[in-house]
Amino acid sequence: MSWLTEYVRPKIRTLLGRREVPENLWHQCPACQQMIFQRDLEKNLKVCTHCGHHMRATAAERLAWSFDEPGPTRIELPKAPFDPLRFRDQKRYAERLREAREKTRMEDAVLVAHGRIGGQPAVVVAMEFSFLGGSMGAAVGEALLAAARLAVLQAAALVIYTASGGARMQEGAISLMQMPRSVIALSLVKEKGLPVVIVLTDPTTGGVTASFAMLGDIQIAEPGALIGFAGARVIEQTVREKLPEGFQRAEYLHEHGIIDMVVRRTELRETLARLLGLLASEPAAAA
Repeated sequence: MSWLTEYVRPKIRTLLGRREVPENLWHQCPACQQMIFQRDLEKNLKVCTHCGHHMRATAAERLAWSFDEPGPTRIELPKAPFDPLRFRDQKRYAERLREAREKTRMEDAVLVAHGRIGGQPAVVVAMEFSFLGGSMGAAVGEALLAAARLAVLQAAALVIYTASGGARMQEGAISLMQMPRSVIALSLVKEKGLPVVIVLTDPTTGGVTASFAMLGDIQIAEPGALIGFAGARVIEQTVREKLPEGFQRAEYLHEHGIIDMVVRRTELRETLARLLGLLASEPAAAA
């Protein structure tokens, strides 16, 4: 047996050659623990083919999945002050920003693009949770204003994918100022009679939920998305009561009238196209 394993098998491997197997060929679903072939997962838009669990998606993927062909056209976003408070905790904020930019290859926690969805002009904002938890600092506020102005200029709908832990603490009061700025951004679009659609993804919490994330004309959520302001444990300690099962999940909020619909990711672009078509046709019908 040792002769086979020590001499014959190595010789066979040498003759046939060793094939490199990619490390990311399979992906394990965090919900059901089943293994999914990576190609099947990508084809199903990062939705588990076994249990339907919606895995987190990047901002770039959100944009790619949203638009009609030939796809999105990204815009260059305004530059925000770099580390305005020179904040430091366990690391310098400047260092955290550099690490996040290297990891995500993004300037900050948001991307903006324009194009067409179901033939209707649309400007789409997509937040990136992998960039410092999708936290909202000055750069995100600037991006939302830029997207709103572009939507007004193009007479287009504004669609926002939220994914955030809230305000960015490293920017202090500056991050809190982005809450009213984001509300102003949405108001610019609404004043022109253009639709604003918010797509709440997992997770959407904190100052983002407390500001623009709940101000869309239509609120859509992905299945199982965590949506709320404070954490469930903080709420339980405050009210001193056991929270209902599924509290702060998309389905619970839908049942209680907080959001309009829960839509599977594989059906989301079709749903957006239908909604934008209906909203765009209202002024013409009235005239």
